[in-house]
Amino acid sequence: MDASFDRMPSMTTKLKTDFENVQAHYDLSDEFFALFLDPTRTYSCAKFDSPEKTLEEAQRAKIDLSLGKCEILPGMHLLDIGCGWGATTLRAHRNYGARVTGLTLSKNQYEHDVRMAEQEGRMADGMPALTFRLEGWETFEGKVDRIVSIGAFEHFGFRKYAAFFEKCRSLLPGDGVMLLHTITRGKPNPDDDDFMRFVLFIAKHIFPGGEIPAPEQVLHDSRTHGFETVHVESLRLHYARTLETWSANLAAKEAEAVRITNAQTYAMYQQYLTGCARYFRSGEINIHQFKMRCV
Repeated sequence: MDASFDRMPSMTTKLKTDFENVQAHYDLSDEFFALFLDPTRTYSCAKFDSPEKTLEEAQRAKIDLSLGKCEILPGMHLLDIGCGWGATTLRAHRNYGARVTGLTLSKNQYEHDVRMAEQEGRMADGMPALTFRLEGWETFEGKVDRIVSIGAFEHFGFRKYAAFFEKCRSLLPGDGVMLLHTITRGKPNPDDDDFMRFVLFIAKHIFPGGEIPAPEQVLHDSRTHGFETVHVESLRLHYARTLETWSANLAAKEAEAVRITNAQTYAMYQQYLTGCARYFRSGEINIHQFKMRCV
């Protein structure tokens, strides 16, 4: 397994900052996140196809929705940018027959994923079924057949969008497909002081360095750097329910959450989860999946 972050003496200050910003959130505590996420620790919007679906079932439905759009054939090499705790990566191999490389900037996620990869073993050709790297997309080298990225794009920042699409296009073949799943801006509401204060709270205390694109910006930047968007789908209300479920799960484990972290952290996470749920429901924030083909 490749901990590329540890062998990058020439990494720019910006890349170092990216690692620090991601780790400030995702490396808080695996034990803490396990209190409110589903057993796979999928930390992104679920898809509730019916009211009786559990969170774990809804997360599996979202993963299958995403991987289905990638048009994966057995033996293909899939790159998972922002792989989290590896649920999408693992399902892509087990259910779609792909060889998968996952990238994460979180040390905790990387250590968890490496253990998972060791248990999964190798494919028929002797290659590892799963490979994980503590590395960003900026320094990844090689060729892949498909790319999936769920919940990472909003961490990149506007100035890196062009470079991201250029990089992804360079990794894919002429018939390559990429599925990009990202939070996006919803209806404008610049006069809502409560919403603006919430945005500042999120940027300062929850996701430092993050920026949320307008869907039109994703379409424009991908189109001008080698991709045709062939399908766009909003999962806005699914994310509202996901966040409400996470909040309820965390509330039910309040004492454990305070023990693992502290009362202030518990309160901030509840403010983040309930606030995001409210604004996804009202439409100030949205979330889209963009299926893209190389051109």
